[in-house]
Amino acid sequence: MQTIRLMTRRWRALAVLALGVAVLLAGLSGWRAIIAHGGAAPPLPAPAGYEAEDHFPGAALLYAAMPAIPDGERAAPAVGVTGTTALPAAPIPPAALAAALRAGGSNAAPFTMAAASAQDRGRALECLTAAIYYEAASESDAGQSAVAQVILNRARHPAFPATVCGVVYQGSEHAGCQFSFACDGALARVPSRSGWARAARHAAMALAGYVFTPVGLATHYHTYAVTPAWNRGMVMTDVVGAHLFHRWKGFWGTGAAFVQRYRGGEPLPGPHLRLSEPPLVPPPTLIAAAAAAPLPVAPGAAPPPQPVATPTPDLLPPASTVLDKWKDSGKPLS
Repeated sequence: MQTIRLMTRRWRALAVLALGVAVLLAGLSGWRAIIAHGGAAPPLPAPAGYEAEDHFPGAALLYAAMPAIPDGERAAPAVGVTGTTALPAAPIPPAALAAALRAGGSNAAPFTMAAASAQDRGRALECLTAAIYYEAASESDAGQSAVAQVILNRARHPAFPATVCGVVYQGSEHAGCQFSFACDGALARVPSRSGWARAARHAAMALAGYVFTPVGLATHYHTYAVTPAWNRGMVMTDVVGAHLFHRWKGFWGTGAAFVQRYRGGEPLPGPHLRLSEPPLVPPPTLIAAAAAAPLPVAPGAAPPPQPVATPTPDLLPPASTVLDKWKDSGKPLS
């Protein structure tokens, strides 16, 4: 009996030791993920004024103090951070506001492109795939679905464009990208074939109506490595991988606000033409060649009238006239 008790104690000790090692390894893997995303370990104390009751439990430990940034440098978000935009100035009746706040709503509705053309579907898939790849290529399947959900949540919110490509490349025309990859040169890197295929799979699932419910109605996210200026004005919904997800407070963060319909007419995938860039002007030789080229004539139609050639004026002096009595004056006498 004593031998059995001794063995039982040893097994318990080994189990506790194994559990401790597992926790230690999990912690190390988490720190390695943070370091791999280019950030330092966040401090443990919560910043002053942190509203713990309005945020995801335990999220206070993930925040770092943000240094002051001049307003002129806030145009493009930092790497791993979404930008934000002003909320619509739409008056909401008090009764509707109270009802929306009571109902709350934490899950997004399935995204639908039922009336979209084949071109819109193809462009939306390409834009969403690019955003997932360049923003979350190293994330898990859940992390990639979470990023896709944020983009589609934005497409259904009146503060953002009503197309997928419009959301992904919003602000790129004046270096104020909502997603940093569209402005920081990341698109110059050729994606890996397997990574792109994986991102495309998650994009297709989201566009087909798959909802990643853990992030809820989040419209913003950032990584552990940074703390954007907007995070204290929002409510954290979840942490997935290296990203922290947020929604707006009040009415604009409830399900009643996500009423924008998909508009269609997807713009071309890729950053927009910068507004400061001059318009493209063809070279003078090309303009001259186009002006000299004959106009095309439809079969059976009369040829266009040809311009009448005008004679070139003779700039030589007029021929001299000599009187008859002086015509032979230059001949030698015989």
